[in-house]
Amino acid sequence: MTSIELFEVGEPTTTLWLPVFASLVPAGFPSPASDELEELFDLNRILFRHPEATYLIRVSGESMRGAEIHAGDLLAVDKHLEADHNHIVVAVVEGECTVKRLVRRGTSWWLQAENPAYADYEITEPDNLRIWGVVTHVVHELIPGKLTALLRSRD
Repeated sequence: MTSIELFEVGEPTTTLWLPVFASLVPAGFPSPASDELEELFDLNRILFRHPEATYLIRVSGESMRGAEIHAGDLLAVDKHLEADHNHIVVAVVEGECTVKRLVRRGTSWWLQAENPAYADYEITEPDNLRIWGVVTHVVHELIPGKLTALLRSRD
């Protein structure tokens, strides 16, 4: 199972207004960038739609790498959302915490890994499973060590 470090979000105390530009940035061939500012947007509105029911967790392990969730990533998890087919969820199975995709196969429900090196888990006894929330966003750092340093500095 995956070990997870939990961080409470709570109600945002400030608004985080960030500029959103009207032009798209191609990931292929470069094109001239536009300086047209379309609007300011509060990032809290995207990441924390239900702040009172949202928490952040840090992931270890590589069972979800096919879903682009890697060791060290920070996940926004919303407990207010009802888990459904194909949602990525944080679940506790027989006392162990894990991040997996919830899938329905016929009449059965499964916790599916997104890495062929890990086995899927059929939910045969629902009483042994507790869904802690639906993963809504992944923060994946592109400058190694920055997120870890920031999280350590909160202590």
